[in-house]
Amino acid sequence: MPFVDIRLAGAVTREQKAALVADVTRSLVERLGKPASAVQINITELSLENYGAGGLLLADRAPAPLIREDAHVADTPR
Repeated sequence: MPFVDIRLAGAVTREQKAALVADVTRSLVERLGKPASAVQINITELSLENYGAGGLLLADRAPAPLIREDAHVADTPR
């Protein structure tokens, strides 16, 4: 039975968490041949004030730029 712990810094929406659970479950089913009903996933949201990296609390760091879903599409000259 696969157990997956996911820790995320900051809050995410319920819809994002549901999609993440679905994606991780599907991957374990495809890659490991496990039944979806056996996949256990725990998501922990870390407060930006309770997590630090590079000597700074994440709450004190500059916000990361938003990544658009179409960011993988390269701008090509025409």
